[in-house]
Amino acid sequence: MPEQIEEQESMQPDFDQYLDVVRRRHMQFLVPVFVGWLLVWGSSWVLPVSYKSSTLILVEQPTMPESYVAPNVNENLQDRLQSITQQILSQTRLMMIVNKLNLYADAKGKSQEDKVEALRKDISVDLVKDARNQEITAFRVSFSAHDPVMAQKVTKELTQLFIDENLKVREEQSQGTTNFIEQQLETARVALAAQEAKVKQFEAVHEGALPSQQASNLQILAGLQGQLQNQQDALNTAKQQRVYFQTLIEQYKSLHASGRSIDGTPTGIAALDAQLYSLQTQLTDLSSHYTDSYPDVQKVKAQIAKTERQKEELLAAPKTGSKKAIETESTPLLQLQGQLQANQMEIASRERGIAGLEARISEYQGRLNAEPATEQQLDDITRGYEQSKANYDELLKKKNNSVMATSMEQMQQGERFTMLDPPSLPVKPDFPNRLKFCGFGFLAGLGLGGAVVFLLEFFDDRMHGEKELKTLLPINVMAEIPEIEGSVDLEKQKRRKVLGWAMAAIIGAIIIAGSTFSFILG
Repeated sequence: MPEQIEEQESMQPDFDQYLDVVRRRHMQFLVPVFVGWLLVWGSSWVLPVSYKSSTLILVEQPTMPESYVAPNVNENLQDRLQSITQQILSQTRLMMIVNKLNLYADAKGKSQEDKVEALRKDISVDLVKDARNQEITAFRVSFSAHDPVMAQKVTKELTQLFIDENLKVREEQSQGTTNFIEQQLETARVALAAQEAKVKQFEAVHEGALPSQQASNLQILAGLQGQLQNQQDALNTAKQQRVYFQTLIEQYKSLHASGRSIDGTPTGIAALDAQLYSLQTQLTDLSSHYTDSYPDVQKVKAQIAKTERQKEELLAAPKTGSKKAIETESTPLLQLQGQLQANQMEIASRERGIAGLEARISEYQGRLNAEPATEQQLDDITRGYEQSKANYDELLKKKNNSVMATSMEQMQQGERFTMLDPPSLPVKPDFPNRLKFCGFGFLAGLGLGGAVVFLLEFFDDRMHGEKELKTLLPINVMAEIPEIEGSVDLEKQKRRKVLGWAMAAIIGAIIIAGSTFSFILG
């Protein structure tokens, strides 16, 4: 049972033992703390001083609304800013700054490449993003140098380079986009002209058989069929008249040989009556199809009037067998023969007209029959033309928008960098941060003091406590003899305690004073 109690006591932390170590080793702890702090803090006053000058560059959006003029440059600001940074940090640009401001003039052993590399390491570009949407709203350009005035000058040069380079890059990208679209537009224009030429050539070859001419072809075909029907009707009438004239002529010849007609009238009058009957029949037929102003109607009316005059003249002539009467009687035969000849010419003319109409009808029917295939071919050609036209119109619209965007960039109305404040003239050094060095030194001193105390305790083989003594005895302790301290020992402990607290107060005061001094002087 006692062993279990001792085991439990050994597992619990012994604060009395730790307190005893503090009382015995406080000087060995405080001195390393002060030395460690002094070494680290003192190094901050020995290291080379570096001043940092910085300025904040705001990314301003285009003044023109995007709904009116859309930018035609890369909208990824981070990629564009990275590209601009690489161009500015190139050896050529940095060499110009080194030569202009005579940087690193005191570094005699450095080459031009070493100076450029040193300048590049001292430059920093930090992005500032919106906390809500993580968009870049600004960026900070900083430069560190041993001279605060030189740091300010270099930062000013870098800031101006960023502003100018952004305007230049955006203008070049915008102009490049416009040039590219113009090249594509010219290519599309050539393709569109070629497609348009194909359409025109096809329409010229298939003139009259195009789908757009279907209605007119049907109308023309209906008109031609009507004319053909009229011509055929007129041809049939003319053929009937031819038969009639031939019959009259034969009858006239046979009756003229006998000198009398069937009803006892002179042959000439009978022939004229027959002719009048035929002409009146023809006039009636023509009047059913045409108006009085139609040429054929007027022609028949004139023939009827002429025949009636001949009849009146024949009736007025003496009914004798004189030579004059014979000649008068032979006149109707000549007229019938002339009318027969005119009728035959009319028949030939009608037949030629019918042949021409049939040829034209066949032509228009062929056009209508070929129209589906023509329409399919025209659709194929037109589809290519419409695609080229749509591509051309789209590129033309993009080209106009790109020209406006390029004009906006040239007028510096697009996205641009604006310096909010001039580069700062640093008053306190950026490195070393003596206040931070003071804090780090205190932590280093604590670590050093703890390590020293640990090593001293580790190599100390003396016994300083009751527990250590009990671990060496093979038997349990039955009784203890208390330590008898005299006045000399008590005075010694008191002086030691006062000295420890005084040392701790002095070291703490020194550390606090050093921290305050570092904070004030930077």
